[in-house]
Amino acid sequence: MENSAILREWFERVDTDKIGSITAIQLKSAFAIGNLQFPITVVQQMIRMCDFDQNGTMSFEEFVELNKFLLKVQHVFSDLERGRGFLVPDDVYEALIKIGFRLDSPALYTVCESFDRNKNGKFRLDDFISLCIFVQSARNLFDSFDTTKQGRVTLDINQFIYCTANCRI
Repeated sequence: MENSAILREWFERVDTDKIGSITAIQLKSAFAIGNLQFPITVVQQMIRMCDFDQNGTMSFEEFVELNKFLLKVQHVFSDLERGRGFLVPDDVYEALIKIGFRLDSPALYTVCESFDRNKNGKFRLDDFISLCIFVQSARNLFDSFDTTKQGRVTLDINQFIYCTANCRI
């Protein structure tokens, strides 16, 4: 789906209401057709992650940005899954670095534990995408508070609650 015309055609098929934007339910259904099963909460987070106009739906331009991110994640997954169809936590660590995320061990293993749906240490593509959506959303939110770009923020309780509520999956 790298071609803009193909993306536009796909987007228009998903936009069943023909209003120029798609909802989380429409996006979830489209992923299911492609054999990717995401909880609605993950799809909602995808929309929040790319919802630049903050209207709760995804325009074509926002969809293009999501697609770029998903292609990058899928490419890294394919490079590291070694024909197994899944990643293990060490692969997840390496994949996250390739995508541009550097987590320390406690953060990595907490995130892995949270997104290991079957609790078997194996991350299928949809599990890995969910994990990456969470990490990217957390980074976006962190960056909005890190105004000096020092890699550190100080939050009061209200800001902390705002952050955790916006990163929920």
